[in-house]
Amino acid sequence: MTGNNKIDAARVELLLTELRLPGVKLMWAKLAEQSDKEGWPAARFLAALAEHEMTDRGRRRTERHLAEARLPAGKSLANFAFEAVPMVSKAQIMALAAGDAWLDKGANILLFGPPGGGKSHLSAAIGLALIKNGWRVLFVRTTDLVQRLQVARRDLALESAIAKLDRYDLLILDDIAYVTKDQAETSVLFELIAARYERRSLLITANQPFGEWGKIFPDQAMTLATIDRLVHHATILEMNVESFRRREALDRKRGRGRPPEHTTLKNIEQEKVD
Repeated sequence: MTGNNKIDAARVELLLTELRLPGVKLMWAKLAEQSDKEGWPAARFLAALAEHEMTDRGRRRTERHLAEARLPAGKSLANFAFEAVPMVSKAQIMALAAGDAWLDKGANILLFGPPGGGKSHLSAAIGLALIKNGWRVLFVRTTDLVQRLQVARRDLALESAIAKLDRYDLLILDDIAYVTKDQAETSVLFELIAARYERRSLLITANQPFGEWGKIFPDQAMTLATIDRLVHHATILEMNVESFRRREALDRKRGRGRPPEHTTLKNIEQEKVD
């Protein structure tokens, strides 16, 4: 490389840093060398740089969205045991994982079933697939979010806190039934659901059917209003199966499960299906 070429290369590096084009900065020299060797037209060289930058931006965006989503580790559609939940259609779940039709409308998904039936795994897996398809997702235990919103209300910032959640196309509220029947807790939860109604989507997991939601909300009017908003545009999935955790524990007890000496931290994490 001649002196002038070295100066030009240094200027390119500085300019790309200033323009915040890390993908182009990483690849331009290699592509320029290939372009010179193969005699590419300028348009082809620029297109190759632009394509690489777009790919790199997409990768970095997905990484950011995965980090902010707080999804439980290791929960994907690939390792979800669809055969153990025959009442759930794999084809339907794959369609929901694309997200386009229902997320654009602010529709919801409601997952019902007993503890240990795979609700949290499936909801996290749907969230992971949506992030890979370009959507923003937040997975949170309902009780944790309710506590945060209560603090925001005390600080006279509840409206702002709920508005900040609008950045997420999908908010996954895990274990809604564990919210205590307390006016302060359930009122902020209702305000969140009402604020997202027909605007932003919710995926809610619950151990109890709607008939038992009177144990969550303090009065019948709030219970009915909450259910009405959630089901208006919703896909409802019933997962009434035996607990995966209980079944695996029984298998181990009968000698059909994994021997204790082979249990590892990774295996334990994999057992936390819900």
